[in-house]
Amino acid sequence: MRDIRFRCSSLGHLMTEPRTKAEGDLSIGARSYIRQLVKEELFSVEFEVSSKETDKGIAVENTAIALLNKVRGLNLAKNTERRRNEWITGECDLFDAPRRRGHDIKAPWSLKTFPAWTVDAIDPLYDWQMRGYMMLWDADEWEVNYVMVNTPDELIRNEPMELHLVDHIPPQHRITTWVIERDFQKESLIRHRCEAARSYYEQLIREFDDTHRMDVIDVQAKVVTPPPQLSSTAASRVLLPTLF
Repeated sequence: MRDIRFRCSSLGHLMTEPRTKAEGDLSIGARSYIRQLVKEELFSVEFEVSSKETDKGIAVENTAIALLNKVRGLNLAKNTERRRNEWITGECDLFDAPRRRGHDIKAPWSLKTFPAWTVDAIDPLYDWQMRGYMMLWDADEWEVNYVMVNTPDELIRNEPMELHLVDHIPPQHRITTWVIERDFQKESLIRHRCEAARSYYEQLIREFDDTHRMDVIDVQAKVVTPPPQLSSTAASRVLLPTLF
């Protein structure tokens, strides 16, 4: 069996609920996502493309961590360790070992996209991602911290500056936190879905290999026959419809 582990950031795509019994353990959306993962492996590419939002997140990560530490009275440093178990792999942002609590940093693009209330911060994809981290770091809780900091000038371009320059706003008003508590039943479901996803992943590899062998392609080319052509004699016998 192939050594397949899924990233914590991808769990939300695998955990969508099947709508019918016919879908089995994996939803149609989950199967579609896994096919994309397999294509990435087969062709040695990554389909994730950069965006202005991700570019900002990378550029301001240290600034966002510093603001969280200041407001919350913490002294956390960026984690650089990647962990894995039998099913998943992940590299979290921050982990507070004495408190058994993790922190994920999200740097919103602008004040317009900043979730000022917790109800606007909740995201099913992030929920499953954090549950993966809790499994790997044996944590009791995980926070998703939305930290609004200035957008670098080179990324703002033609957007209104007041949506991106936020240092005048009190720091505590620029952090919204959503806390996720550990749930062992959901972790059991993660393991189950990862097993199903792994089986489907291997099935896709086999199917691709079987249908893309040269001998199979040659056979497929030979069995394709052109549509039958009418002979000139037969064509002359074709009667046109009467229009009057």
